[in-house]
Amino acid sequence: MKNEKLIITPKTKVLNLIETYPKLEDILISYVPAFKKLKSPILRNTVAKIASLQQAAIVGKVNVSDLINILRKEVGQDFFNQSSEKNIYNFTEPNWYDQKLITQTFNAKEMLENGEQPVNQVITDLKKLNKNTIYQLIAPFLPAPLIEKSLSLKISHWIVEEKKELFNIYFYKE
Repeated sequence: MKNEKLIITPKTKVLNLIETYPKLEDILISYVPAFKKLKSPILRNTVAKIASLQQAAIVGKVNVSDLINILRKEVGQDFFNQSSEKNIYNFTEPNWYDQKLITQTFNAKEMLENGEQPVNQVITDLKKLNKNTIYQLIAPFLPAPLIEKSLSLKISHWIVEEKKELFNIYFYKE
């Protein structure tokens, strides 16, 4: 068993957590049914490697502090208190959105099904994005790490959950 001194925080990577504390995988799945996707070797080897618990909580639409405390309690760690959670994900249609501005669309589903990680492709595309244009990403889940990376590139986003397991994320460069 791996080092059980891993302190569970919002920044803890999902894969690191479930490799260090295997029993927590079932707790994650029972707390948020969307986490059952962790059973997929493809998602485990792609998304779980880079996604933090904070990002997973957003995907699962649960409070990150509650999630952290459920996991910490299970492994005997102290209570976690995060006084202010900052939501950096935009689910409200922005003023800049205009369908006519979409210059490129990328569907990540096929790449993910082949066990590939689309992050590098999308980041490369976003770096080449012209000003005042929109890049549309279609994904079977909310790609939280990718959205956070786009923010560091000063690229705005808008997330539309079309239906279960279908997200459109629109990226805009001013």
